[in-house]
Amino acid sequence: MISESASQALAILRDPGQFQWYVITLFALVVYVYAVEIERRNWNLVFAGLAFWGMDWFNELWNSLVFHLTDYAPVWGAPGKTAYLILIGLNIEICFMFAIAGIGFGKMLPPDKDLKILGIPNRLLIAIGGSAFCVFVEILLNRMGALTWDYSWWNAGAPWLIFLIGYLPFFLVSFWVHDLESLKEKLTVVSLVYGVDLALVGVLGIGLGWL
Repeated sequence: MISESASQALAILRDPGQFQWYVITLFALVVYVYAVEIERRNWNLVFAGLAFWGMDWFNELWNSLVFHLTDYAPVWGAPGKTAYLILIGLNIEICFMFAIAGIGFGKMLPPDKDLKILGIPNRLLIAIGGSAFCVFVEILLNRMGALTWDYSWWNAGAPWLIFLIGYLPFFLVSFWVHDLESLKEKLTVVSLVYGVDLALVGVLGIGLGWL
């Protein structure tokens, strides 16, 4: 039996009637953020941002798969007001936020990747702090009803999986890509991430219609 929150999300899933004009403004903001870094030839941040975004897409895709396989609920859902619900747990606003979040967090990285803060490698410390912050924001969104959780093992009372699976890999992969030595290496890793995403969309979405 489908949960109430999942039913609400399904009712607006990919409904073009939800469109609001502010989506164009958000898109322009994403383009501007990347354009600034490309103009500066700051490829570390450009690819860190793309890696962060690609990792989020991977999470959103398996989340949709969970809903299809259980026929009950996704691990997280986004049934609230939105200009467009892309996947059952991903609306256009969340999508654009994650598109630039990796660049924002990447700007916090010290130039010296070997620097330790409080005895902890700075990349790891910032990844842990960023993940914890994101979990805190998710808890607030859940309490407002904008983000829903239907499983006992994924909620505010048990935030460990949200931290370890929901966010920490985003930061670790993004920072790793940021620090790769060559542009070719960055492009290879990011292409792999998006290749997996596109394969899942092609097979699960277009091919099987499970998304």
